Amino acid sequence: MRYLTFLLLYVVAIQYGFAQVTTYNQYEVSDKNPFGLPNPKAPAQITDFAPMIGKCDCKSQVRNQDQSWADPIDMVWTFKYIMNGMGVQDETVKSDGSHSGSIRQYNADSARWYVHYYASATPISNLSSWEGNLNSEKDKIVLYRPSKAPNGMDGFYRLTFYNFSKKGYNWVGEWVNKEETIAFPTWKIECKRRE
Repeated sequence: MRYLTFLLLYVVAIQYGFAQVTTYNQYEVSDKNPFGLPNPKAPAQITDFAPMIGKCDCKSQVRNQDQSWADPIDMVWTFKYIMNGMGVQDETVKSDGSHSGSIRQYNADSARWYVHYYASATPISNLSSWEGNLNSEKDKIVLYRPSKAPNGMDGFYRLTFYNFSKKGYNWVGEWVNKEETIAFPTWKIECKRRE
C-alpha cells in the first residue's frame, strides 16, 4: 500500500511538473508551432510583426562604393516569436556566408518597439538599436536610429517594412534627414514567403 501511495504521488508530481513547464513555455517554438505564437499577455503590438512571421526567400541588395547597386544576394529571412511569445526574433542566412538578426521587444511604457541588431561579420560589444512603430495608416513598420550623413548632416538611418501580402514583403534601409524630406536608400530587400 505504501508503494502504491508513493507511486500515485510520484505520477501526480510529474504531471504537475509537466503542467508547470507548459505554462511558462507554451508559446515557444515547437513542432506544432515552428515559429512560436504571440503570448496573449504581451502588449497587443506583439502582432505588428505577424506579416513577417515564418520563412521567406529574399533578394538583398546594397550599394557599391560608387553608389551603384550591387548584384542581389540570395537570403533566407526567418521571423519567430521568442521569450514565450513576448518578443520577436529574426535571423538571416545569406548566400555570401554572412548572417545577421535582431531581437525585437515592445515597451508598453514608451509605446515603442526596440530592435537590437547583430551580425556575424561585425561582432561588437554593444548592439546597434532602432526604435519605432507600426504606422497603421500607411501599413508600414518604421524604425529609426540617429545617424550622420557623410557630409556631417544630422539625420537617421530609417528601416521600413512595407508592401505586406500573403506572398511576402519588402524592406528598405535608408539615410534620411531629420525632416525626412531627403532619403537615400543604401540597402533593399524583397521577400517571397515559402509555401
